Amino acid sequence: MTGPTTAEDEVVQLASELIRIDTSNTGDPDTVVGEQEAAEYVAAKLSEVGYEVEVLESGAPRRTNVFCRLKGADPDRGALLVHGHLDVVPADPDEWSVHPFSGAVQDGYVWGRGAVDMKDMVAMTIAVARRFKRDGVVPPRDIVFAFLADEEAGGKYGAQWLVKNRPDLFEGCTEAVGEVGGFSLTLGEDQRVYLIESAEKGIAWMRLRARGKPGHGSFLHEDNAVTKLAEAVARLGNHTFPLVITDTVRQFLDQMRELTGLEFPEDDLEGSLAKLGPLSRIIGATVRDTANPTMLQAGYKANVIPSTAEAVVDCRVLPGRQEAFLREVDELLGPDVSREWVTELPPVETPFEGALVEAMAAALRTEDPQAKTIPYMLSGGTDAKSFADLGMRCYGFAPLRLPPDLDFASLFHGIDERVPVDALQFGTRVLDTFLRNS
Repeated sequence: MTGPTTAEDEVVQLASELIRIDTSNTGDPDTVVGEQEAAEYVAAKLSEVGYEVEVLESGAPRRTNVFCRLKGADPDRGALLVHGHLDVVPADPDEWSVHPFSGAVQDGYVWGRGAVDMKDMVAMTIAVARRFKRDGVVPPRDIVFAFLADEEAGGKYGAQWLVKNRPDLFEGCTEAVGEVGGFSLTLGEDQRVYLIESAEKGIAWMRLRARGKPGHGSFLHEDNAVTKLAEAVARLGNHTFPLVITDTVRQFLDQMRELTGLEFPEDDLEGSLAKLGPLSRIIGATVRDTANPTMLQAGYKANVIPSTAEAVVDCRVLPGRQEAFLREVDELLGPDVSREWVTELPPVETPFEGALVEAMAAALRTEDPQAKTIPYMLSGGTDAKSFADLGMRCYGFAPLRLPPDLDFASLFHGIDERVPVDALQFGTRVLDTFLRNS
């Protein structure tokens, strides 16, 4: 008995098997699991059909990446990078209706951690790459396939390390496609838009530290590090940064206005965005900078006032706002709290134009003739930040035609993460067409 042989047949099995490899990334290198096993799985699937595969660690044991290149018809054209990450955020099985690392295929979905972030795209990429090699497909230009470690912790042991230490792997790459774009939003009975990610907010994880005079918890204390920190964290966490509409967000709003007739007045922009339903959580987070406290640490005993207190704040910064953002942060923190970056990755914004954008739209229309493509900004971040440093034009394009009632945004890092089987198959067909014509 032989297994599936076509890309569309293979993709569901590939996604399920990838999910079953627990690649949870806690952010602590000592507790990360599974990336090497997943990389070896991917390398085996690519080698099986004849690719020359490079498997390499990126600066730490078992933080493993996979690369291969498919030669194109025109060696003088810039190459296209197709990238995906193999790690996922952790998941608690007690919170799920299926085990998060089961890769269960049931009720029309593939279930598990990574189903949409982003083992779905990894599976589609492998399926198409295998088909191209089996069928002798020669794309218009070189395609570099990259499967990477550590994206969920900022890419220090993945894309960042590779760009700094192995830029030769990306030789000739002028454009890149990766995650969190190309998914559908249903506007009417037969009206769908596909959102292409062409911009990302910057990631700035900031550690705050306050110092004070230590002492006994029963005494009077005017110089308490915990109090200083708590007050600063509360000011920052409760602050509303100014409304800023970037070029990408303005294009999104203008095109949504044309498609739906909805108005998005700037004096009530966030209220009007609510008309977009669950998508409003993504778009609403791209009209302001944000600074969300996520971690606190101080003290070691109930009756001892500590000399230091620390907090971590997850900051997301719009393109062009870095200097103004820092000025506001420093005013809010005041003189008694210092800050340092845990992770600092810049915003990315790529013009939504050119042959690659046209190829995305054309590929979607081959499977969905009514498809409309519009740009949007991602409130989070991807490995595109590292590749933009090499001068690549970066987009998010992991095509999926989704059910109208699926709250797709809630599945990212969420409980019961899952991807529709028919969306995976749709995306594989679209990706195939796109790579043949890009």
